Amino acid sequence: MKEAFRKIKHWLRWLRWLKCLRCLKVLNPFRYLKRLDRYIIAKFIGTYIFSIILIISISIVFDVNENLAKFSTYNAPLKAIVFDYYANFVPYFANLFSPLFVFIAVIFFTSKLAGNSEIIAMLAAGVSFKRLLRPYMISAALIAAVNFYLGGYVIPKGNQVKMDFEAKYKNKERNLSASNVQLMVQPGVIAYLQQYDDVTKTGYGFSLDKFENKKLVSHMTASVIRYDSISDSRYHWKAQSYKIRTLKGLREEIESGAVIDTLIQMEPMDLVFSKGQQETLTSTELSDYISKQVERGSVNVVQYEVEYHKRIATSFASFILTMIGVSLSSRKRKGGMGMYLGIGLALSFGYILLQTISATFAINADTPALLAAWIPNLLYVIIAYFCYRQAPN
Repeated sequence: MKEAFRKIKHWLRWLRWLKCLRCLKVLNPFRYLKRLDRYIIAKFIGTYIFSIILIISISIVFDVNENLAKFSTYNAPLKAIVFDYYANFVPYFANLFSPLFVFIAVIFFTSKLAGNSEIIAMLAAGVSFKRLLRPYMISAALIAAVNFYLGGYVIPKGNQVKMDFEAKYKNKERNLSASNVQLMVQPGVIAYLQQYDDVTKTGYGFSLDKFENKKLVSHMTASVIRYDSISDSRYHWKAQSYKIRTLKGLREEIESGAVIDTLIQMEPMDLVFSKGQQETLTSTELSDYISKQVERGSVNVVQYEVEYHKRIATSFASFILTMIGVSLSSRKRKGGMGMYLGIGLALSFGYILLQTISATFAINADTPALLAAWIPNLLYVIIAYFCYRQAPN
C-alpha cells in the first residue's frame, strides 16, 4: 500500500512538471513567430547593425582626421583616446542617429525583397500588407526598447567621461565657475555664494537664510564651503569659519567654529551650468532634477525638459519611420533602390533637422518642451498614415 502511494505521489509530481512546461511553452514568444516573421526580423536587425557599423566607421575616420592634431598637441594617451573618447563616441552617435539607421535599413532590404519579387510572392500566398508589417513592428519595438534604455541610462554616464576627455585633451571650453549665485534650496531657505569653483567643488562667501512666515529665523555664514563628493549621502557640505545666528523673538543665539558638516539641499550642478550637461544625466536623474528646479521656481530647466521628452519621442520614431520605409519601398519599380535610398536619407535628415529646430523653439521661443519634443513625430505620423493608406494600392 505504501509502495502504491509513493508511486502515485511520483506521478503527481511529474504531472506538475508537465503543466509548468506547458505554461512555459505558451509564454514563449518565439512560438508565435512564423518563418516569415523570423526571416524579416533577421534581415531588418542585420541590416540595421550593418548600417550602424558602416556609417559610424566613416564618422570615426573623419573625426580622427579632424582631431588628430589636437590629440597630439595636448599629449592625449592612446588608452584615453580609445576607451574614454571613442568608446563613448560610438554609442552616443549611434543612438543619436538611430532614426536614420532604421530608415536606411528598412528601405535597403525591403527594396531588395521587392526587387527579387519576394514581396509579390508573399502577397500572392495570401499574406496581407497589414500582416506583412507585423515583423517590421516587432523589430522596431526591439530597436526602440534598446535605444530608450541606452539613451536613458547607459550613454549619459559615458557622455560625462567623453566631456571630461574633451575638456582635458581637446581644450573644449566648459563653464567651471559661477559668481553671485542665489537660489532657493528649499521652501523658505535661500542660499547665496559670492564665488564658486566647480573644479574643486568649493564656494566662497557663503550665506544661508531660513524664513518662517516671512520672518528670518536663522542666518548662517561661512568663508568657505566645500562639497563632499565621497560622502555616502547627497547634499553633504563642509563649512569653514562658520557662524550661525538663530533668532528667537527678541533673543539671539550665536554659534561659531572652524569646521562643521551640514546638509544643504543643493549640488554642484545646481550652481554651474555647462553646455550639454543635460546629456550626462540619466532619465531618472533628469526627472528628479527637473522636479527640484521647478519646485525652486527656477526657469533654467527648459534644456533638461527637452532632453527628457526627446529621449522618449526618439524611441517612438522607430515605429513611424519603419512604417514610412516599408510603405515606400515594398512596391517593385524600375530603376532599383536608388530613389528609395535618396527619399529615405532626405526624410531621415529632415526628422533630425526638425528635432533640432523644435528644441531651439522650446529654449528660445517659450514653446512647451513636451510639444517641441513631439513635433517631429506628430508631423511624420501624418506622412506615415498617408504612405500606409497608399501602399496596398
